[in-house]
Amino acid sequence: MHRLRSTLTTMGIVFGVCSVIAMLAIGEGASREAQAAIARLGSTNLIIETVKPPEEGADSGDAQRVQKYGLTYADAEAIRNTIPNIEVIVPIREIDHEARYLSRIAPIKIIGTIPWYTKTKPVELIRGRFLSSTDLHHELAVCVIDDQVARKVFTFDDPLGRDVRIYGNYYRVVGIVAEPGADTTKYSLGGKAAPAGTETGGAVGNVYIPLTTTRPRFSELTASFSAGSRSIQRVELQKIIVKVPSNDQVLPTHAIVNTLVDRLHEKDDYRIVIPLELLREAARTKHIFSIVLGSIAAISLLVGGIGIMNIMLATVSERTREIGIRRAIGARKRDVIIQFLSETLLLTLLGGVLGIILGSIIPFFVAKYAHMPTIITSSSLVLAFGISAAVGIIFGLYPASHAANMDPIESLRHE
Repeated sequence: MHRLRSTLTTMGIVFGVCSVIAMLAIGEGASREAQAAIARLGSTNLIIETVKPPEEGADSGDAQRVQKYGLTYADAEAIRNTIPNIEVIVPIREIDHEARYLSRIAPIKIIGTIPWYTKTKPVELIRGRFLSSTDLHHELAVCVIDDQVARKVFTFDDPLGRDVRIYGNYYRVVGIVAEPGADTTKYSLGGKAAPAGTETGGAVGNVYIPLTTTRPRFSELTASFSAGSRSIQRVELQKIIVKVPSNDQVLPTHAIVNTLVDRLHEKDDYRIVIPLELLREAARTKHIFSIVLGSIAAISLLVGGIGIMNIMLATVSERTREIGIRRAIGARKRDVIIQFLSETLLLTLLGGVLGIILGSIIPFFVAKYAHMPTIITSSSLVLAFGISAAVGIIFGLYPASHAANMDPIESLRHE
């Protein structure tokens, strides 16, 4: 008899269930992306990074003085020779420059490293080979490029065996790799100084060159100009990655490495990133994030439940005479409760089904047009549908009980 009223009442449940599913999907997608980015750093890795000491930025008295800070080759040797339970240690030098091939130029990030780099980072070899011990020992002018650089610089040409020009020198391309993910230094925790990570400067991709080749060919000095003064800085290594055999050894090794490097450095010019701790922190953050988003969405369901109760109370009032007639011909209180509770559940469960359908569609559009990752889990669907059923029972019990407790004689007299 009241289709429009029932439809509008159901819409409150529809949007409540929809918001629960959509918000949990957006939260789950963002959390998974963050955890995946951190996991790519390696859960058994310790990443020591160079940072610029705070006092260096304020030192303008001697513009010509060379400011030396950060990690050194000696640090890598000290760690390798001092700590016994280290599986792999990889020194890394990062340089922003340009790669040239014929008339094509692209900004790149040069990564000077060693052949064991692949044991600490998830680098997938597409074609050719990675850097070898021979390349490192003989300081060969070879390089490995990622697929982004291959597409940008070489376009339709086959990069393998061709020479790419970097900083006035030519390097033979011996391999092509695919390295998933973006820069994850923004997820870093802890450390001795504020982060001053190397920016990519819009680099299209990475070019891997033997560390022994980069040392004589690329200067460790960088000059910066501001307000008519010049500052010259010297940094040997941007990162040192330390890999231990198991997760249980990460924190003990971190304490040893931190103590060792602290003794070798007078300045607060480094920080240590622990991906394992970041993963655990991301999991805790995800749990809190899900609770907050779910609570906010549950408010919509609460409002919808109040609307259901309000409408059912109005329905009971309108059907008072019907209730009296049913009681007079033998209906028990239980029969009246089941009648009105069934109607309430019908409205809420119908709204729950429509809400699940709409809530499954919205994350698709969010991912497509807002470019945000969304993940719909089966638990969120079950949770949303269960909440809608619970709302129907909880907010339908009072109107049903109120209808069942009416005096049959007074109900028959109702006009």
